[in-house]
Amino acid sequence: MPRLTLPLLLCATLLGPAAQAADVAAPPAADARACPALLQHTVPRLQDEAPQALCQYAGKVLLVVNTASYCGFTGQYQGLEELYARYRDQGLVVLGFPSNDFAQETGSNTEIAQFCENTFGVRFPMFAKSHVKGGEALPLYRQLAAASAGQTPRWNFHKYLVSRSGKVVGSYGSSVEPHSKALIQAIEQQLAAPR
Repeated sequence: MPRLTLPLLLCATLLGPAAQAADVAAPPAADARACPALLQHTVPRLQDEAPQALCQYAGKVLLVVNTASYCGFTGQYQGLEELYARYRDQGLVVLGFPSNDFAQETGSNTEIAQFCENTFGVRFPMFAKSHVKGGEALPLYRQLAAASAGQTPRWNFHKYLVSRSGKVVGSYGSSVEPHSKALIQAIEQQLAAPR
């Protein structure tokens, strides 16, 4: 019996404090940038339809855009990618949501992803094809419209500018190019705002 007691005592002595420390470890720190209501959604990613929590973009300035591959405004992909490359280190994220609501995005998610990458070198986050207006609109898009006095996309490449705190601060129609002075000024103003 004394031989059995000694190993048990050694184990209790060696493992006991570690086990206790694990039990009383500090809880994870609360995220300083709590996820705003606007971003409390999970949507499938374009490339592989893996679910993506939009809360990962909390604290960023967002430009949310409904896109299409066969539209007169499709060339805006290039400008959106340039905006993203220019300002991402300062906290801008462009979020693309392909939609066939205007009958100009007929491809599958895989086809859309390949088109965006091969034609425009798109690297900003893109999400699976979805509805952006009407009763079937993504909850995110219903919230964007409600927060911008009911301004729903009237066509492809409608843009919503969202502050770091998750508030819609601008809504821009399709004809507003990514490099337009008004849009760039609004983005820069949001990026410069205190955090």
